[in-house]
Amino acid sequence: MRKNSIKNTRINEEVMRGLSNIIHGEIKDPRIHPMTSVVAAEVAPDLKTCKAYISVLGDEKAQADTLKGLKSAEGFLRTKLASHVNLRNTPEIQFIMDQSIEYGVTMSKKIDEVNEADARRRRESGE
Repeated sequence: MRKNSIKNTRINEEVMRGLSNIIHGEIKDPRIHPMTSVVAAEVAPDLKTCKAYISVLGDEKAQADTLKGLKSAEGFLRTKLASHVNLRNTPEIQFIMDQSIEYGVTMSKKIDEVNEADARRRRESGE
């Protein structure tokens, strides 16, 4: 099975959806921030490992605590994932912090600030 095959893409989506549902509905660890989302999941072609990219909307402490909570709950997540997604092998999950959403929000705010400053400058100059 190629890495970018249709089957692998479907498995990635199902694992991502299953992890997201489990994290939001079934984990009761207080370290895991409520604004945690699974951005992507990459399951290896042999179905042995999975890289789950996690985004947490919060400060660095909340991100670190969430990552620790998810790593400690890996066995529980894997067991629940096995019941959600019917695969021959349930992959070992490696959680990776993804900063892309936070980066996008920051860049959007900076663009808005520049646009406001530009509009203010135009009004003051009388254009």
